[in-house]
Amino acid sequence: MLALAKTLGSERAGLGAALGRVLAEDVRARDDAPAFDASTMDGYAVRAAEVGNDPMPVVGESRAGGSAPALASKGACRIFTGAPMPAGADAVVMQEEAEREGDRVRFRTRPAPGAFVRRRGDDLRAGEVALENGTRIGASEIAMLASLDCASALVARAPRVAIVPTGDELRAPGASGSSSSIPESNSPAIAAMASRAGATVDRRAPVNDDLGRVREAFESALAASDVLVTIGGVSVGEHDVVKDALEACGVTLDSWRVAIKPGKPLAVGKRNETIVIGLPGNPVSAMITFALFGVPLLRAMQGDSAPLPRARRGTLAAPLARKAGRLELARARLDEGGRVHLLPNQASGAIVGLCRADVLACIPADCERLEAGAEIDVFDREELGL
Repeated sequence: MLALAKTLGSERAGLGAALGRVLAEDVRARDDAPAFDASTMDGYAVRAAEVGNDPMPVVGESRAGGSAPALASKGACRIFTGAPMPAGADAVVMQEEAEREGDRVRFRTRPAPGAFVRRRGDDLRAGEVALENGTRIGASEIAMLASLDCASALVARAPRVAIVPTGDELRAPGASGSSSSIPESNSPAIAAMASRAGATVDRRAPVNDDLGRVREAFESALAASDVLVTIGGVSVGEHDVVKDALEACGVTLDSWRVAIKPGKPLAVGKRNETIVIGLPGNPVSAMITFALFGVPLLRAMQGDSAPLPRARRGTLAAPLARKAGRLELARARLDEGGRVHLLPNQASGAIVGLCRADVLACIPADCERLEAGAEIDVFDREELGL
């Protein structure tokens, strides 16, 4: 999947629109940060070597946003957090250690040079890389960009994702339908995951299981997207027409099925530069396969330096017996001790279990039994974008 990914160019995004986007260049500090020596406490700026037992005269004041006076010989300057250090001062005595009497102050402690001073360039030197190309922008990165006086950032162009669900049984949530119809829940979920991964999403109406109609819907979506996501109809039943419709549209399928549970009927292909992902129709299967394959693909298409989800270790809370053959991603909860509790309902159509889970537990394909206390990999739901 990652080998199919190609970045799509770049564009400028203002800070208000940059959240979740991926940097397309290194961001360097234009100036030293901070730009001047500043106090990290409310107190008094002094020359450390001049502080003794005798009171010192208080001359001047330095506050944030203002300019600092030069420090008088053997004197102290009132200073506030974030304010520039007066010329000649090399330390700050915090106000809790000071006894003020009129225009004089006595200190209970003698500061070391540099005490409570944030030096110019302590964070970054001019020209130093602050944020690397390929970094996904979160709230902390936006704060960094703003602190570097950047009103915008060069980011990777967002992949255009078209989502086409298929199935005779589907109707829009809230719409009327026959007693055998079901509300279409997959495309809203996949759209949310794709948006969260930085894509722009075109969610289309469900299409009946008619080869001609499905092919027409795919043709339209292929022409307007970087990634086409189909949902349902990828198995081998008589009414599963997605494979035939994709091939009729000129899509070359690279793979058809993957050895995981849930999510076996996953299709991957391409037409020209548009990548096609065919997801299974069962909701949990669709969401898990898109989390494992689609979300990393979208991240990689933006040059994300860490597109793959990261697993961590947990220990099984109870023994497990199962049929070997496929890697199973079981819905589970993780307790404070790091023990993994598998949830009872693992059906591929049971969304409720996914909502109640906070991790997916990875049960190895060749494993038929695991004892309580066995170590396994787990993926956090947040890490997967679920």
